[in-house]
Amino acid sequence: MNRPAFLYPGQGSQRAGMIAALPPTSATRRVLDEASDALGGLGYLDTADGLASTRNAQLALLICGVAATRTLDEVYGVRPGVTAGHSAGAFAAAVAAGVLTFHEALDAVGVRAAAMEAACAPGEWGMAAVTGMGQRAAGALVAEARATVWIANINAADQVVLGGTVDGLRDARAAARRMGARRFEMLDVAVASHGPVQARTATVIAERLAAVPRRHQSAAYLTNVGARRIVDDADAVLRDLAESVAKPVQWYDIAQVLPELGVQRTVEMPPGHVLTSLLAAVPVTATSVDDVGYAAISA
Repeated sequence: MNRPAFLYPGQGSQRAGMIAALPPTSATRRVLDEASDALGGLGYLDTADGLASTRNAQLALLICGVAATRTLDEVYGVRPGVTAGHSAGAFAAAVAAGVLTFHEALDAVGVRAAAMEAACAPGEWGMAAVTGMGQRAAGALVAEARATVWIANINAADQVVLGGTVDGLRDARAAARRMGARRFEMLDVAVASHGPVQARTATVIAERLAAVPRRHQSAAYLTNVGARRIVDDADAVLRDLAESVAKPVQWYDIAQVLPELGVQRTVEMPPGHVLTSLLAAVPVTATSVDDVGYAAISA
C-alpha cells in the first residue's frame, strides 16, 4: 500500500496551545472558521483550564486532527489509505475516511462528551494506566477487585488502561502491586469510558448518527472494537463510533493488523506522538507530524 495510514490520538494527548500551533494554511483557517461558527468561538478550547473539560478536550483533538489532515492533502498532496483513531480520535478518522463531514463530527463529539459526563458523577469514577501487565493478567486483576473496574484500553502487549469507580481502581492498584506491574498511574480524566457505565452514551451516539447520510469511503477505517478493516460500509463505521464508548479500545490489535494490510508507513496527526510510540515493535515506518513536520511527510 503506497498511501500511509493516518492515526488520530484520543483524550490524554491534548495540550494547551495545540490549536494555535496548527500551520497557518488556508485549510487550517477553513477548519477553524467552521468550528468557531459551530461552537461559538475557540479560545477556551486551547487553554489548560478549558481542556480540563471532557467536551473541550475531545473537540480540540477533532479540530487538530481534521486541520492537519486537510493541510497534508491540500498543501502536500498526501492522503491516507487507512485511518484509525484511538477512542475519541476515531471521529477525526471517520472524517478523514469520508464517512462524516467535519460539522457532523463536531456535533457528534459534543453529544458524546456531554453524555459521558452525565454518566459519571464527579469524583466517583476514574481511569488508570497499568504498565508491565498484559491483557490476561489485567483480566485476573479486574476479577480480584471488589468494586466496579474494567479493562478500557489494550494499548500494547504490556500496557492496559482500566476504568471504574474510585474504590474499584483502589483495589486494582493493590492487586497490580501484588502481581508485579511496573507502574500504576491514575489518569487526569473526569470520566470513566469504554465500559458498562457508558452503555447509555453508546445509545445516545447511535441515535445522533442515525440521521447521517451514508457515503462512500475515501479510505479504509480500522475499528476500535475488533480492529476490523472497514471499506465502503458507512453503517459499520458509524456503529463502531457509537459502540466503542462502552467497549474496550483494542489498539494493540489495530497496531498488529497494519502490516497485515500492507501498510508500510503511519503518520500520527497532532498533537503528540503517543500512538507512534506504541508502534515501536511493529514493522512499519511510524512518524508523527509533531516530530517531523508537514513537509517531511510528503517526502
